[in-house]
Amino acid sequence: MSRHRRGRRESGGRGAGGRRGAVVAGAFVVTVGLGVGIGVWASTSGSSGSSGASSGSSTGASASGETRSTPGTSPSTRPPSSYPLSTAPRTVPAVTSHTPARGPGWRPAAGYRVVVDDSRLADEGRLIAGELGIAYGGEAADARAGDVRLELGEDGPAESYSMTVSGGRVIVSGASEAGVFYGTRTLKQEVRGSGGAPEGVVRDAPAKPVRGFMLDIARKNFSAAWIEDRVRELGDLKFNQLGLHFSDDQGFRIASDTHPEVVSKVHLTKAEVRSIVSLAASRHIEIVPEIDSPGHLGAVLAAHPELRLRNVNGVPTKGAIDISKAASARIVDELLGEYAELFPGSDWHLGGDEYQALTVPNPGALYPQLATAARDEYGAGAGVADLATGWLNDRAKAVAGRTVRAWNDGFYQGTSVQADQGIQVAYWTGKEIGARKPVEYLAAGRQVVNYNDEFLYYVLGEPNTFVYPTGQRIYERWNPRVLRGTTEVPATYDSQILGGVFAVWCDLSNSQTQAQVAAGIRMPLRATAQKLWDARQPKLSWARFRELAGRVS
Repeated sequence: MSRHRRGRRESGGRGAGGRRGAVVAGAFVVTVGLGVGIGVWASTSGSSGSSGASSGSSTGASASGETRSTPGTSPSTRPPSSYPLSTAPRTVPAVTSHTPARGPGWRPAAGYRVVVDDSRLADEGRLIAGELGIAYGGEAADARAGDVRLELGEDGPAESYSMTVSGGRVIVSGASEAGVFYGTRTLKQEVRGSGGAPEGVVRDAPAKPVRGFMLDIARKNFSAAWIEDRVRELGDLKFNQLGLHFSDDQGFRIASDTHPEVVSKVHLTKAEVRSIVSLAASRHIEIVPEIDSPGHLGAVLAAHPELRLRNVNGVPTKGAIDISKAASARIVDELLGEYAELFPGSDWHLGGDEYQALTVPNPGALYPQLATAARDEYGAGAGVADLATGWLNDRAKAVAGRTVRAWNDGFYQGTSVQADQGIQVAYWTGKEIGARKPVEYLAAGRQVVNYNDEFLYYVLGEPNTFVYPTGQRIYERWNPRVLRGTTEVPATYDSQILGGVFAVWCDLSNSQTQAQVAAGIRMPLRATAQKLWDARQPKLSWARFRELAGRVS
């Protein structure tokens, strides 16, 4: 990882288990950093294990005839032709390509090391060394038996990598630091699941550039430690975004310097958020913040009742800010500007959904101040939907330089004011008034991120006909082109669908504890990771995938 993105690093022994490996009684190698035993090394006449990596590791025989690993020696004296042809690594998500070969493969042993060819890979090197229980050797040009070498310079898409296992060594080469990191995740999972990496060459890259998980921390407070645990989990599954929905009617959950009056009593401090952002960056995960507006601003409006949207009878509308008032734009823009410093990533979620003024048959009559403001701003023919669209465009300008997205029901039909073309559609539902099919957004040339509430919404308490999604249903019936319901959009639009996001919403926040949420989303996350990395029908059955996930992740 490049120096400017480094923050608080985990120690070399931290990760799953956080302990070093050891050689026990000469005949066993135990990588405790991964929380698994590697097992007994095979005899010189043994065949490779299920991963294609031989259980034999090096020269020298014990009294029982078993071979032992001696640091600095060749991993095997057997000719490659004596080994069976290797099989592909078994990982979650699955690798997209593996060229098999004959040979002993690689497994961690005392005296082995991780080295890098570029100082920018130091974080990745230290992390995988600690996880495998071997030494981190820093930048090194020499080659030793058992080395794991991390390199930059792979040709291919930005997140692609190759992993070559040959001659008792491993080379992970990435087109970027992220690609190298993903290669180390493949190595980690293969060692955890089967003891070592199979001989041959993995070439791997994700199908989709957006592979996300979104967490509603506004309605339910999640501890910083819980969120950091999810970051580590997401990193191992090759997700690259974590959305934080931290403002809603029920709470505003991150400390504010510009408007401390809007912040809920229980919230994350900025120091905690910076720690989360730093940890996420070390896993090549971007935090995507969301302050939803002009609806879902109840927590802000509780401190500023003068900005509440009121109907013609003076009755306030739940969660809605009065977008006819200049002060409304000012407070939201001040908050957006403040958190732009806290979240340095390139993406931002503006919300835009469920503005209650536009869920009634005649919004102009019920909210005459909005109708007047629309005509004043956009001309005699403009309506409330034009004013709301202008609000969305103006908030996009407030976070200029970011790639922004908004919920699909924040895009309105029949308006003279159009949402800026650069605003991505976060497609989640087709239940809104005047709902449009996903293909309409795609045909208009818009980029879309899939949040399909039929598959990807984990809503606490299961209100409003929601049911907890299962990993099996995602694995067997969903892919990124299934944007609404269970129907795929035509393949011609595939490049406009940037990826997908699995979302946890906390509508009935006390329905589950943090531990229950973590357990409930475990397999759905793994199924989503598989389908975003490789959208094709998986080769493994669900039962085999579930068993594999239990072993490697």
